[in-house]
Amino acid sequence: MVAPETSNVGTASRRDAVLDSALLTFARHGYRKTSMEEVARTARISRPGLYFLFESKETLFRAAFTRALEQDLAAAEALLAATDRPLRERLAGAFDRWAGRYAGPLGRDVTNVIEQNPDLLGEIVETAPLRFADLVTDAIAETAERASAIRITQTLISVSIGLKHQVETREAYFERFTAAVDLLVG
Repeated sequence: MVAPETSNVGTASRRDAVLDSALLTFARHGYRKTSMEEVARTARISRPGLYFLFESKETLFRAAFTRALEQDLAAAEALLAATDRPLRERLAGAFDRWAGRYAGPLGRDVTNVIEQNPDLLGEIVETAPLRFADLVTDAIAETAERASAIRITQTLISVSIGLKHQVETREAYFERFTAAVDLLVG
């Protein structure tokens, strides 16, 4: 018999692997065209096993995208809090984690799925970007007036959104975004 802690750890890591596969599958096919069968196949799990973890496609969709947003936000927060690093590096790293990994074709697909299904995700679609903007503003406000920090944050977010749709790779996003940070923050 497996110890309860081991069983729970195994289930949690299996759940995380399924959520990763689901995120990619939803991004590739869109919400409507993605079936639980396709997610199960991608995750290398049986369909009944998938339904054991998630009662419906809606529940799976919400869990996958909520987890991704929360992970990105936590990573950005940690990067911005690393005050032993220059602000330029912290901003570039935080934006790369928050938005850079969604640059290029797959990123456009993820963004489209989120934009086309906001009711499925709930309030996190609005609260997570606001939290990210607050974190960036707080980091910039360490070296600038608050009003100026807000304007710089808004500009960096606009640049980031534009770049995600202009570039084909995460590397190109990071390179061009870093140039924008240099211009705005120095």
